[in-house]
Amino acid sequence: MGKTTGFLEFERQDETYQSPKERIKNYKEFTIPLEESKLKDQGARCMDCGIPFCHSGCPLGNLIPDFNDKVYKGKWKEAAEILHSTNNFPEFTGRLCPAPCEEACVLGINEDPVSIENIEKNIVETAFTEGWITAQPPKVRTDKTVAVIGSGPAGLAAAQQLNRAGHTVTVFERDNKVGGLLRYGIPDFKMEKNVIDRRINVLEDEGIVFKTNAHVGKNLDANQIKADFDAVVLCGGATVKRNIPIPGSELKGVHQAMEFLKLNNEHVDGLVDFKDILSAEGKNVIVIGGGDTGSDCIGTSNRHGATSVTNFEILSKPSEGRPANQPWPYWPMKLKTTSSHQEGVERFFSVSTKEFIGDDQGNLKALKTVEVEWIFKQGERPQLKEVPNSEKLWDCDLVLLALGFTGAEKTLADQFGLEMDFRTNIKATTKDYVTNVPGIFAAGDMRRGQSLIVWAISEGRQAAHHVDTYLMGSSALPLKDDSDLPRV
Repeated sequence: MGKTTGFLEFERQDETYQSPKERIKNYKEFTIPLEESKLKDQGARCMDCGIPFCHSGCPLGNLIPDFNDKVYKGKWKEAAEILHSTNNFPEFTGRLCPAPCEEACVLGINEDPVSIENIEKNIVETAFTEGWITAQPPKVRTDKTVAVIGSGPAGLAAAQQLNRAGHTVTVFERDNKVGGLLRYGIPDFKMEKNVIDRRINVLEDEGIVFKTNAHVGKNLDANQIKADFDAVVLCGGATVKRNIPIPGSELKGVHQAMEFLKLNNEHVDGLVDFKDILSAEGKNVIVIGGGDTGSDCIGTSNRHGATSVTNFEILSKPSEGRPANQPWPYWPMKLKTTSSHQEGVERFFSVSTKEFIGDDQGNLKALKTVEVEWIFKQGERPQLKEVPNSEKLWDCDLVLLALGFTGAEKTLADQFGLEMDFRTNIKATTKDYVTNVPGIFAAGDMRRGQSLIVWAISEGRQAAHHVDTYLMGSSALPLKDDSDLPRV
């Protein structure tokens, strides 16, 4: 695929960024696209490698060498058709996916891998610009109705696939706009929300009905939903936030990251005044948690005008290269430096927070930490050990807890009478995505736990196949066997 000698002729080139000084003035996306000729060169780097391991790295099974080849040849419309054959929303994954496909790229064994994610984003953006992405409602409707609860990537993917099968699909979203964490968890500087809106317009034109401010189990009766629809697909995500049970966690100034990010996104959308959000302006901010959510808090705090931003991670500092115990083509745990980190933050690893300290009015004023080290023994779980005499006090006015999620909320499980697994996710397997209640299915983070956007879309697509089979006896919707994929 691509140009036979392309990987020898062209080096990897990525999009560049506006300078941190400029981009923190607003919440706009700040990437500077490559010229079309440069993108063709990047497509040309895709090798004729015989076995494209990028397929196994991608939970969606995207036909990566095929669309790379079309980009190299300038056949962008064909590239878009190939890309959309396996991925409902490449404009989301092209911005937000950590690209496990690139870590599995054969070229990446000893060179920089093909810039698959950036190529993907440019394919779909070209397709929107050229008007190639239009509504494709089903030619024939069945008499079956499906309720999809949750409008994140899993719910949207399931809804579009089931609508394509001809079923009448209604998506219920408890917030006031569609998108789930895409809308309220991802800052606009990573993905502006008009990117969601234009895709929702297409889905609506295809016949999908969206109902917002519709919280099933709260202001909508779950039993009524079950009675009104032939099948129900639960895609509500893993939204129970992990807390840090230490003294002072009740102090004013200690907040969950998603509370901080959601309010800010609503402010950017014009729904909330700046005075009503959790502002980092003029504050010493400490973000606890070293993942993507922590990074998003760092970028947002800098845009607020924080006095300082500090980031704690309890894990040891990862290596910059691939660790020996995580060989290609598996996902490596490497040090990740995001664009938000580049905008200004002090990062500390192997740090555990012991106590939040407040003033007489209950306001956060400092926190206490201790350094830790991890002890690894053969056949045993890693043990955390505090380093003696390493306690330290840090001045801070705002702490943001970016500690991930522990599982799904119990509301829907209780209302529908569903079993949950030991990780407090809705119990269902990839065999058929069905719960213990016939006709009710689960997909995405609500079923598998906190994971990646690309896994959410994949699970939504797979669940749709099994829902269609349940309703009709068989299904023409695509089904991908992901049993041998590495779990990222």
